[in-house]
Amino acid sequence: MTVSSRPVSRLEGRALNLRGILSVFWPRIGLTWAMTLIEVMLFGLVPLLIGWAIDGLLAKDFTAFWQLAGVLAALIVLGTLRRVYDTRAYGVMRVALGKALAARSPDVPVSQLNARMDMGRELVDFLEEEAPESATAVLHSLVAIVILATINPMLALSAIAAFVGMIAIYALAHQRFVSLNKVLNSQKEKQVGILGTRSMPRLGAHLLSLRRAEVRVSDTEGVVYGLIFTVLLGAVLFNLYYATQSMVVTAGLVFSIVAYSWDFVESALALPMTLQSLARLSEIVTRINQNEAST
Repeated sequence: MTVSSRPVSRLEGRALNLRGILSVFWPRIGLTWAMTLIEVMLFGLVPLLIGWAIDGLLAKDFTAFWQLAGVLAALIVLGTLRRVYDTRAYGVMRVALGKALAARSPDVPVSQLNARMDMGRELVDFLEEEAPESATAVLHSLVAIVILATINPMLALSAIAAFVGMIAIYALAHQRFVSLNKVLNSQKEKQVGILGTRSMPRLGAHLLSLRRAEVRVSDTEGVVYGLIFTVLLGAVLFNLYYATQSMVVTAGLVFSIVAYSWDFVESALALPMTLQSLARLSEIVTRINQNEAST
């Protein structure tokens, strides 16, 4: 009787994509995302509490100050626990994904399989880092818009207008990101094979091609995010001007308006980054689910 040497994975028989990983490891992912959600809710209170604390301290009232201190303490404890748990939970997923990819790619050259395993890890990296960050960003943006609307609807409208402009700018560049990442990933798959030839001219040509592909991605990112950042900063400047020139406000309220406007900018910026990552992952998913070598 022979024993199979093929690695056994909990992802056996499932597509190697975000849905497949979520379907198997949803309890672990759900717990860490729940802790992230609580962090988001607490962080959302901080600018408002700071504004109240400023006005309270100026009036010799320490109530809001101690409320702020309590929320910050809770954030420290929760953030520490979540990060300790995340490392262990997502480490299990990376092991399972690596085993599944190796098991179903017996005819793929080692050079390409090595590159695909590195690419596959990006799926778990996305679930560990970018997915909760993007969910956090969306919630932060919604909280900021709601609170700005309660202060003055015009403040929220400027943020919404900036958000729509941001999405429009990214949409124009989305397909270019997909194409550029395909070229970059194809070049990465060749690296181990080229190293095996011990040919310096071939290695030099490969590294030059890799550099050119990375530069094209970086240049596109630079232009897109420069335009997006300009639109979002316009909303912050408008809200600051409108609050001081068209509203009756206290120093604490002005701080809260600026803080929530800036929080909206930081949170909104995470969305196009997430969309770009999904564009890259969609190409990676297609690649790693191929059971044969790519050309």
